[in-house]
This record gives sequence, C-alpha cells and structure tokens, in this order.
Amino acid sequence: MPSESQLAENQWYVYLLECRRGTYAGITNNLAKRYQAHCTGKGARYTRANPPVALLGAEPFEDRAAASRAEYQLKQQTPSQKRRWAKQWPVQLDVH
Repeated sequence: MPSESQLAENQWYVYLLECRRGTYAGITNNLAKRYQAHCTGKGARYTRANPPVALLGAEPFEDRAAASRAEYQLKQQTPSQKRRWAKQWPVQLDVH
C-alpha cells in the first residue's frame, strides 16, 4: 500500500471512488488534493451529485497519457469488475 509520501511523487494515478450511488473513476497527478476536491463538492459533476464515501484504489502511471488509457479501460468495466480492480491497488489517505 503506497504511503502519502510515495503518493506525492510526480506520477499520475487512475483512481476509483465509492460514491453514494455507484462508483467514479478518474485520473490525477495529486491524489490527496483531488480526493479532497471530490469530498468538498469541487470535483466532477457526478461526485457533486453523489459524494464519495471512500477511495477504493489508485494505480500509479508514469505519465498522463498512460493514466488516461487505463482510465478509459477501467470505465468500460462493470461496477463489480471496477471494485475487484481497486482491491489490487489499495490506498490510504489522511485528508479529512
């Protein structure tokens, strides 16, 4: 499980949120900041309407292009497949 200091490195991440109704997948180069934005209603339209209840997982990538390709593939999966993916990439943030 990556620590917060490892998450601060200059990488891109595909992440999966468990939201009030369903899941949300996205990419970012600052996981803690992006998760906080989702939690405070300043993230994506979907998470403003369906606030996140947990950050399920985040997979690191070397660059934005690789993260974008992986995000597209993840979004093609069913919700249960997405949750299985997230179990392979657990992450813990102290943002509250």
